[in-house]
Formats: sequence, structure tokens, C-alpha cells
Amino acid sequence: MAMLMRILIYSCNFSPELIGVGKYSGEMAEWLVDQGHSVRVIAAPPYYPMWKVDPAYRRPRYRREQLRGVDVWRAPIWVPRSPGGFARVIHLLSFAVTSFPLMLQQISWRPELVITVAPAFVCAPAALLIAKLCGAQKWLHLQDFEVDLAFQMGLLKGKLLRRLVLRIERAVLRQFDNVSSISNRMVERLLSKGTDVARTRYFPNWVDISRIKPSLSGAQYRAQLGIGEDSRVALFSGSMGGKQGLMVIPAAARLLIDRHDIVFVVCGEGVMKLELQAASHDLPNVRFLPLQPLERLGELLAMGDIHLLPQNAGAADLVLPSKLSGMLASGRPVIAACHSGTAIDAVVTHCGMVVPPLDAVALAAAICKLVDEPRRRLELGRCARAYAESNFERDAILRGVFGHLDTDMQRVADDAIA
Repeated sequence: MAMLMRILIYSCNFSPELIGVGKYSGEMAEWLVDQGHSVRVIAAPPYYPMWKVDPAYRRPRYRREQLRGVDVWRAPIWVPRSPGGFARVIHLLSFAVTSFPLMLQQISWRPELVITVAPAFVCAPAALLIAKLCGAQKWLHLQDFEVDLAFQMGLLKGKLLRRLVLRIERAVLRQFDNVSSISNRMVERLLSKGTDVARTRYFPNWVDISRIKPSLSGAQYRAQLGIGEDSRVALFSGSMGGKQGLMVIPAAARLLIDRHDIVFVVCGEGVMKLELQAASHDLPNVRFLPLQPLERLGELLAMGDIHLLPQNAGAADLVLPSKLSGMLASGRPVIAACHSGTAIDAVVTHCGMVVPPLDAVALAAAICKLVDEPRRRLELGRCARAYAESNFERDAILRGVFGHLDTDMQRVADDAIA
């Protein structure tokens, strides 16, 4: 019988954010409540992917609310207009500072498990302190390696700074009872950073395969965008940030401007959107959509005949984009821009095509190949759906991860009684 616990989740991003870390932290918290656990969350107000705090959350700056049975405590965060370089570091540090008083207030509640979701890794010290004072299990879940990513993308620079920050990161990782990440490659990187095998967990992002499925129709979206039935859609849907390498999309569209049977659709929000729109202003084969409601996600993904997953070269081996599981569940092939041997390559090889990062010529050629070979496109789509069902089904993932945790907690309780 599963132990019912008081669980504190420390996640900068949280519901009602529709994509990225906030979506998964929110769904995890709701699932835990449905299993009977008491769940509290310390989070920032919703601001992603717009990089603007939701107007409904601007006042009061500190607040407490109930979201589907989850007790959510909000702390303010500074959101830069341009989230790059040192500004991004200050952005995450601001939440670590403003949320610390809320973390201290949780001591009287005495959580039995503290889950910290990174980003923001800078919140880890506070989580360790509160867990130690409460005698709680300490769990760090990494959605990306923000330290490595910051150096690889040039947001942070300097050999001395790198050695210092990586040494601190290694020391912090060793303090957690469990450390998890979202792909096998990322788990391997955790092990290379010195985490113990017995404390390291594979915890992938999931998809609700009952809501996203190949049988759904994207006809309403096609009609809205003026896309005919004979046209094939190459779709990108998600956050528009710097690490996605998104400028390759208008470049590929320009190369295919004479292919009247191919239309590019770019859906979402983010800091790169204006630049993408400017690069596409004279391209009749590119359409834009704002971020769509979660309840229409299945319909949106069904509009695409091919999903696009571009990435910057420096980011592709450090992250497994959360949008990938939904793409696969829709039963459409994926064209990913990444190097061989990366986490993305390991997945997409089974159900799509891989091209070099930032290579518009290769991306355009891959799109044409899948458009011109409908049997191959449909077969890769079937493989994508099968992969999602076998590897990313929501309940199976969450039951597996938290079932394992139940065993660990029960052993600790038994040892204490003995």
C-alpha cells in the first residue's frame, strides 16, 4: 500500500503556464493530489513563454491559491525583457531570494518529501536546508542542465568561473537523496558529474495519449489559415527561445518558396517571435499562430503532416525538449536538427529524420523527402505514436517513479521504527 505524504514542490515555473517546465510541474502536482498526497508548491507567477508576468498575477506580488487541489504559494520574480546572459542569471536568482521566506514558512508543515525542479538550480540550497530541518527526503529533478547550457551558449564565460560553478554544482548534487532527469543521455551526464548510480533516476516528460492522438483532425486550423487539403504542413509548435535555433525555419521556407504544396506553420510565443515574423514577412508559405489553449493541443498537432524540432548545436545534447512527446503522440514524423549521439537523435532516429543544426538546406531537403514519399511519412508517423505509447505514457511514468519513491520512503520508515 502506497504511503501518503506531505510533498513540497519547489518549481519556479508552474501552472497555469501551458508549455515547458510549468506544464509538467503542474501536471505532476495534480497527479500526486489525485493519488491522495498533500501537495504544496512554491512557484513564481506565470510568465513563460511570453517573458511577461501574467497581468492577473501582478498584484498582490505574494499570494496563495488553490489550483485543482494543489496549494500554491507564489513569490515575485524579476522578468527581463531580453532573457540572455547575466540578465537570465539575475532572473533566476531573484526568485531564489523572494521565495526563500515562503520556504521557511513550510517548516511548520513538516513536508516529508521536497522536490526541487531545475531550472532554477539556484533554488537547490534553500530546498536542502528546509528538507534537512524537516527530516524530509530531498529530490532534485533537472529539466535541463542550465549550468552547462549557460556556458555552451555563451551566457556565462571564463574558465575560472566555469570550474568554480561546476564544482559547486557537483557538491550540491551530492546532497540530494534522489536526482533525476528527462533522458537517458542526461542521466549519463548526471553520473559523469559524480551522482551515485543508486540515487540517480530516469524521469522523462510524459504525454496524455488519450488527448493527443493520430485520429484527431486539424481541419479547423487549416481552414483558419487558408491551407488547402492538398498541401502538406511542416509545423513548429512551442516556445520561441534562443536555444531552439528557430531562424532555420524561415531560411528553409525561403528555399521552398516554389513548392506550393508545402506550408510552414509556426505556433507559440517567445523572445524570438518578432525576429521570426520579420524574417518571414515576404514568405507566402509561412503562417503564424499565437500560443493555443491546452484543450486544443491535440487538434493543433494533428494539423501538421511533419513536425519540426530545430535546436542550436550547443543545446541539443543538453536538453530533450518537452514538446517532443506531444509530437510523437500525434502520430506524425519529426525532423530534428541535432548531432548524432544526442538525446534527441536517440529518439527521433526511430520515427523521423535528423539533420545538422542550423542547416536550412538539409532541413528543406528532409521536408521535401517526407512530402514526396507519403508511405514513408505515414510509416514513420506510426512508429512515432508507438514510441510515445511505449515510452511517454503519463500514468505509467508517474506510477513508476513515485512507486519507486514509495518503496524508498517505506524502507526509511521501517528502519526508524526498528
